[in-house]
Amino acid sequence: MDVFSVLTMIGGLALFLYGMQVMGDGLKKASGGKLEMILEKLTSNKMMAVLLGAGVTAVIQSSSATTVMVVGFVNSGIMKLSQAVGVILGANVGATITAWFLSLTGVEGSNFFLQLLKPSSFSPILAITGVILLTMGKRERQKSIASVMIGFAVLMFGMETMSGAVKPLAELPGFTHILLVFSNPVLGMLVGLVITAIIQSSGASIGILQALCISGAVSYSTAIPIIMGQNVGTCVTAMISSVGASKNARRAALVHLYYNIIKTVAFMVVFYALNAIFSFSFLERPINAIGVAFIHTAFNIAAVIVMFPISWTLEKLAYLTIPEDEEEKEEREPAKREIQILDARFLNTPGLALEQCKNAAVDMANYAREGLFLAIQLLDKYSEKAADKVIELEELVDHYEDGLGSYLVKLSSKHLTEKDSQELSVLLHCIGDFERISDHAINIMESAKEMHNKDLYFSKKAQEELSIFTHAVKEIVDTTVLVFQKEDLGLANKVEPLEEVIDYLNAEIKKRHIKRLRKGKCTIEMGFVLSDLSTNYERVSDHCSNIALCLLQLNEETFGTHEYQVSLSEKDNIKFKLEVKQLMEQYSLP
Repeated sequence: MDVFSVLTMIGGLALFLYGMQVMGDGLKKASGGKLEMILEKLTSNKMMAVLLGAGVTAVIQSSSATTVMVVGFVNSGIMKLSQAVGVILGANVGATITAWFLSLTGVEGSNFFLQLLKPSSFSPILAITGVILLTMGKRERQKSIASVMIGFAVLMFGMETMSGAVKPLAELPGFTHILLVFSNPVLGMLVGLVITAIIQSSGASIGILQALCISGAVSYSTAIPIIMGQNVGTCVTAMISSVGASKNARRAALVHLYYNIIKTVAFMVVFYALNAIFSFSFLERPINAIGVAFIHTAFNIAAVIVMFPISWTLEKLAYLTIPEDEEEKEEREPAKREIQILDARFLNTPGLALEQCKNAAVDMANYAREGLFLAIQLLDKYSEKAADKVIELEELVDHYEDGLGSYLVKLSSKHLTEKDSQELSVLLHCIGDFERISDHAINIMESAKEMHNKDLYFSKKAQEELSIFTHAVKEIVDTTVLVFQKEDLGLANKVEPLEEVIDYLNAEIKKRHIKRLRKGKCTIEMGFVLSDLSTNYERVSDHCSNIALCLLQLNEETFGTHEYQVSLSEKDNIKFKLEVKQLMEQYSLP
């Protein structure tokens, strides 16, 4: 084996690792975070958690990615540690699917269908199809699928190149001697562990082993310890991910580590004890790529079957390693608990990260609404406790805006689909509007406080008019929050007519106040208070309009709020005017 063969092997390895990365990224984009969201929501049943962990890992082709997401979910308080255990068990099974794909390089035979299964036969078809989709496809999903195809083709080409380059190694006595050293169970495990820890992918390290197996120089006695070590080495990614995380997140990473150590050590002890008694003859036979895939899969399925009934012990071990203190037992404050769903680990899965941002933004919207409605109540019945609550909610909304804004900026630097990029832009606009609504809640609270401290009251007529105005504002805020939460475009079209009615009420109430002022039925001081309230109401409705229009623009793929607002009212002028007329009748002033 000369220097050029070594360079070919290194090049094949580089293509293999790059192909695996491209394919994994494509799969994550194609799923759009939906698989991860399912994983988050459907893990209350432990058996379901195992199946979902296996399914998600099989699709995204990375147990490390699944486990890192689980650590993020636990760190955010979204998932309990007991739920995480099932997902981690399943992830180890799902990771074995990669080895079966890679084992196709070892398919031999003259049969047409067997030849068709060989990567050298179908990889070029996948590659050209992927390139066509990538260059001609207009939708992001098509481009993601193209990335998966191209990544898989590159991966398989790298595997074939690597396998071809290492075949001559079987003729080198030195190489065979090195492999015999690795047949020592402890040394073999360490090699598998170190290689997997360095490249942080059990799938990739299994692929390297399968490529070596094609040379015919690797025996079962060498491969089995290396496979066992690879199972432990894959824990490194999750352990690194848990650094600086909450105690529960570190426990989730420990569950993954303990599970892999326990199953590996248990297997090695039992297997080699039996070998000492029965002396397994197959250990000296050469192993092929399919044999590696079979051992990897059988080992992990058997481990889940054995450990599943006693999986609670893994949780117990994690708590023994990182004990629960009194401070942790106390319930955390809602603000801190909720905002933690924006975990930095999710940034590597942009689709999931964006979904988490939406969830946080919905919470922010509800807090803004709660603060506004509480401030409005103070106009009728003022209390310091309620006023303090309005301030607390406004600070909470500010906290959300800062956290969400910073997180969305970080997310924008990731490779997003065009749709995700537009949704991110809309979220940034909307959280700004919700923050301004909470600012207006503070202004309304201060007006209520001034009225209370100075013992000021509106005239009966002004109270009636303000009550109608208040109902209209509450309706537009309720509608907007619902539109934002459910992304209901039909309901979003109801916001603009209501905003127009609120503009009319604002102008009409101010006009009527001036008339009362001239007749001496109202004081100038109360006039200022009424004007401030009316202005704040009208501006709240403006922000609601902005939010609804942003969502409608996203659906229509148009931008420019003013132009879109004009087109919305003109596009279906009769329907728009009819809705405005009906709302005018509903909120007519006495």
